[in-house]
Amino acid sequence: MATNPSIITRDTDKIADVTGNLYESVSVISKRARQISSKMKEELNNKLAEFASGVDNLEEVFENREQIEISKFYERMPKAGSISIDEFMEGKTYHAYRENTEE
Repeated sequence: MATNPSIITRDTDKIADVTGNLYESVSVISKRARQISSKMKEELNNKLAEFASGVDNLEEVFENREQIEISKFYERMPKAGSISIDEFMEGKTYHAYRENTEE
């Protein structure tokens, strides 16, 4: 059985070193992944919305091909989780602690 070429082994110690805690690092990475995923989904929906029409006609087949190509482009893009891990490890992700002000 061949392995998926998109699967990358990550060193959890290096991920943990950024914040000092693996779970904290994973939390930051997952929040960033959700941001990226949301942005990508919004972009895809906006591009597909250009093709939306309430009228059925012969041009619909051609439009569907364009929609399929756009969808395939987004499917081939790196996954949001991979992008967020890379950003995190390269120091491109900003994270800070909220101040607890108990009075």
